[in-house]
Amino acid sequence: MQKVKWGIISTAKIGLDRVIGPMQQGELCDIKAIASRDLEKAKRAADKLGIPKAYGSYEELLADSDIEAVYNPLPNHLHVPLSIQAAEAGKHVLCEKPLSMNAAEAEQLIAARDRTGVLIQEAFMVRWHPQWMRVREIVRSGEIGELRGIQGLFSYHNVDPNNVRNLADIGGGGMMDIGVYPTVVSRYLFDAEPTRVVALLDRDPNFRTDRLGSVIYDFPAGQASFMYSTQMVPYQRMQICGTKGRIEVEIPFNAPDDKPCRIFIDAGKVLGGLEARIEFLPICNQYELQGDGFSRHIRNGEPLEFPLENAVAQMKIVDASFRSEKSRTWENV
Repeated sequence: MQKVKWGIISTAKIGLDRVIGPMQQGELCDIKAIASRDLEKAKRAADKLGIPKAYGSYEELLADSDIEAVYNPLPNHLHVPLSIQAAEAGKHVLCEKPLSMNAAEAEQLIAARDRTGVLIQEAFMVRWHPQWMRVREIVRSGEIGELRGIQGLFSYHNVDPNNVRNLADIGGGGMMDIGVYPTVVSRYLFDAEPTRVVALLDRDPNFRTDRLGSVIYDFPAGQASFMYSTQMVPYQRMQICGTKGRIEVEIPFNAPDDKPCRIFIDAGKVLGGLEARIEFLPICNQYELQGDGFSRHIRNGEPLEFPLENAVAQMKIVDASFRSEKSRTWENV
């Protein structure tokens, strides 16, 4: 299968440090160009990563007829505008999460997709990782009985006032950065949308971003609850509980690419999980799998498992969480 020719919109840190290299290692991604509003930044990034072309504007990259698809890791407030520009230029788009600032904005991308015929997908790399595919397989098999509860924690510590994650006006804050991960995997495993949401958020007095949040999602078959923080000790863990057993995902989101991931399957017969079965997932890079997976859909013309409608549903939940912060009660999704 012929590789897809990719362009990278911006020299964002996540792209340079985590995504582009693995995509270059994949079977179906050929990174041909990178663009920045600062040409020198683009040239430095291109030299460092061995990318043939560097552009001093996003528009120049989008005008390159050799580019078939773009990866958009810009700050959150630029996800939709630049993705629409890319679609209008005939490029397929893999856009970083969260897809948009809110659900209404995300719906603009559906219109752009339908108008242009390109593929556009939200870049949740966790859905491409074998550990989450395996967890979903176990849940669907009935081994842990009926899924009733999902619980998680995701945190890190970042008090840099210049970091985009701490800039409220451009979509910074904990929910938009990391709260979306427990959200998306809860939906992935319940295979449904929550009907209502309640959220308790604490905001940094200077940044105005949500630095700590506790959220409950009420699904038709059970509940998902999690805590997230941008100013707490770095940690992440997810528990998936059914009527007959439990699955624990050790490193659910920042899955390592240099050692196998582990999940624990526990029937609950001994407290503390001492008799849990451990399954090791093969060493892989979820960003490489994501790039190749999206490229394969481009080449095959197959519909995406998680199209833009899924991303709009995700943002409706985020919107409801922020409404709940203000109303201090349950909000319907």
